[in-house]
Amino acid sequence: MASIPPATSTPRRLEGKVALITGGASGIGECTARIFVQHGAKVVIADVQDELGHNLCQEFGSDEIISYVHCDVTSDSDVKNAVDTAVSKYGKLDIMFNNAGVSGSPGANILGSDNEEFKKVFDVNVYGPFLGAKHAARVMIPAKKGCILFTSSAVSVCCGESSHAYAASKHAVVGLAKNLCVELGQYGIRVNSISPFTVVTPMMKNLLGIQNKREAEEFISSIGNLKTVILEPEDIANAALYLASDESKYVSGMNLVVDGGYHVTNPSFAIAMRNLYS
Repeated sequence: MASIPPATSTPRRLEGKVALITGGASGIGECTARIFVQHGAKVVIADVQDELGHNLCQEFGSDEIISYVHCDVTSDSDVKNAVDTAVSKYGKLDIMFNNAGVSGSPGANILGSDNEEFKKVFDVNVYGPFLGAKHAARVMIPAKKGCILFTSSAVSVCCGESSHAYAASKHAVVGLAKNLCVELGQYGIRVNSISPFTVVTPMMKNLLGIQNKREAEEFISSIGNLKTVILEPEDIANAALYLASDESKYVSGMNLVVDGGYHVTNPSFAIAMRNLYS
């Protein structure tokens, strides 16, 4: 993936800010890292995909702009180290984007759900963001400012189409964000979540069993509500850019749903009618 050229006609909306992005070596996190750098931020990528993370940093040619730290988000010491690395390297932490996550196995059969997998999904999708927020707050509270973001999912507002572990974990992330918004507002810290519809990322292609990007996009478009456009990682990265920038300086406690209106639809009646007359 080619690096995004510097913005020319638009202002650099994160000029002077420092961001830490978990899961930043691929997918939505990678795209967000690129866009954040484009808009003037210093970025620390925290991930377990060491080769991808280092390769991304090398594209920019300078660790004064972007750097990588190995981080298992379920490890308190790893997350603490990632936050401390951002502060020691760039002097502060303005933006904590808790983006790392796993989908778990597809399906919604409660009797067939694996107990250990359920715990693993919650460890990565809920405990990991909790640790990220906790350690970010540790350095943001004294500064009396900051932005904490979470990647949730459209399943946080539209149920029945994912595993119980994934749906429950993404609901929990939204609840965590809203609760933190109330606590941290007194320190000038904004907390929001982003809930995307299905985006074609490496993780999603593996989950769908479709490795061809175009085929995966066509399939996702066929089940989406908003037609003629494709939801891409850049769209979620741009949502994160808005919530991380001063343009949203009074936005906190929001779950920004980027799903083309999917969560407000219910196709059951239309499907039943088609089946009745087919």
